[in-house]
Amino acid sequence: MTSTVKIPQGDDTMKVELTIKEVMALAGIKFHSNHNVEVSAKRKLQDALDAQYHIDEPRTVN
Repeated sequence: MTSTVKIPQGDDTMKVELTIKEVMALAGIKFHSNHNVEVSAKRKLQDALDAQYHIDEPRTVN
């Protein structure tokens, strides 16, 4: 089953400041000794989306 998701303003841009390690973690590189790098990067992205679009729904970051 295929469903289409439409995201309003999906082509808008936003800026998020990440460290090189955070970018690498989001790109799929594993930091086995420090899982917090990926968590930190995901949290920054989620916080930026929340601030930009006023999302109040609580979400967990894996």
